[in-house]
Amino acid sequence: MDEFRLRALIDDVIAGARHPDDLVDAIRQFPVADLGFALVDHHRALRQGMPEAVYGPGKTPQQCAAIVAELASRGVTVVLSRANTAQVDEAIAAVGGATVTDTGPDRHTVVWNPAAPLPGRVVVACAGTADLSVAAECVATLHAYGHEARLIVDCGVAGLHRLLAHLEAFTTADAVVAVAGMEGALASVIGGLTSGPVIAVPTSVGYGSSLAGVTALLAMLSSCAAGVTVVGIDNGYGAACGVARLLSVGRGLRS
Repeated sequence: MDEFRLRALIDDVIAGARHPDDLVDAIRQFPVADLGFALVDHHRALRQGMPEAVYGPGKTPQQCAAIVAELASRGVTVVLSRANTAQVDEAIAAVGGATVTDTGPDRHTVVWNPAAPLPGRVVVACAGTADLSVAAECVATLHAYGHEARLIVDCGVAGLHRLLAHLEAFTTADAVVAVAGMEGALASVIGGLTSGPVIAVPTSVGYGSSLAGVTALLAMLSSCAAGVTVVGIDNGYGAACGVARLLSVGRGLRS
């Protein structure tokens, strides 16, 4: 249940198209469903505008399938993130067809009931091919929540002409996600080219003193391009959710 479905149900009750008991039944489902091993948060879509996602690591395939099935039964968008093949197979067997995006070796982002397309131009820029799995996670999550992103790959600052070839895409975007490892300079460059919000994602990619993404993280946090927002290392999912929140404010969905 999200705000739009709840409002539609209330409107139907007012119009006489639905019985008040239908509204009571819908509200009775809040706030959680107790599966014994997990408390599924059905109220999150109403609070945050996005339903609870299912994080795969640490869960058994059966647990993933049960949580996904509980969420999908309410008709909301469901995201299963960083799932391995066994978890994906179990969840699809329980719920049915889904969109599966590979986001690394035996790691996938799976989406059921994606939201209807929303307005807004989103660009996800990936510094190098080694960063692509994080960018793919971001793009798949954006799609789940109704945002179709343009993915620009291999435009790192070591070959600045590759980035400048897409200058118009950056300057006209409503939001940009910059995904980069090494020294993380891509975020500062993009942040200096566009007035739109820029969310930087450091990745655990790089030689020598890259320190599994810590160098890129600190560089992005120290960016001289004012207003660049930084999420955690390899967190393409979090960056996508940040974009979704920003654009929902722009659409006037919050009072």
